[in-house]
Amino acid sequence: MTAGIMVWVHVNASEMTPKRREMPIMRRRFVLSVLFGFALGLSAPADFPAHAADAVAAGKEKAELCAACHGDNGISQTENIPSLAGQQDQFVQWQLVFFRSGARKNEQMQPIVEQITNEDIRNLGAYFASLTPPKPPASDDDPDLSKKGAQAAVGRRCASCHTDSFAGTKAVARLAGQREEYLVKALHDYKSGVRSGGAGAAMSDVAYPLSDEEITALAHYLAHFQN
Repeated sequence: MTAGIMVWVHVNASEMTPKRREMPIMRRRFVLSVLFGFALGLSAPADFPAHAADAVAAGKEKAELCAACHGDNGISQTENIPSLAGQQDQFVQWQLVFFRSGARKNEQMQPIVEQITNEDIRNLGAYFASLTPPKPPASDDDPDLSKKGAQAAVGRRCASCHTDSFAGTKAVARLAGQREEYLVKALHDYKSGVRSGGAGAAMSDVAYPLSDEEITALAHYLAHFQN
């Protein structure tokens, strides 16, 4: 098993000075991407196609621990619990690393991550990434709210990291079709500094200027986003 190096960047939004808030977001994202690229590169065997089928099979078996909260086939039916189906492989891996290290804290996740190895983490990332993502609702019950959310997404340049389809890439999360109330919670956590670790610094910059109304609209837009 190849050893990896975890890089954790923790920025508490409440401690940031006005000058620091003005630092260009893309510059911050570039620094984070360099750090992630270095650390993830040391655990590259997770990405080798020859091991993909075995990793998915092993991840499926281990994911029995996850189904009670995150749902069968990775599609959550529980409020404020995210769906993991179709989530980016590296994103899943990194979040598990952050939970296990204590960089992210959650009472329900803590006893789970204490049971998993580095190999389990790689396998779980491969498994959830292999699943069909959750489908957004067939119809939008509030298109005006989605329009406001789309404007917020453009204003905060969400697609520059999460891609135009909001499917995410590598260590950047899939947002399209995610549970709406979970997206609201995640944005509030980034804004307040409760959620940290990894891309938390960049996301704090994105979320801090958003009003409660913009967060609600953005979450609605992403949850109903049709590719």
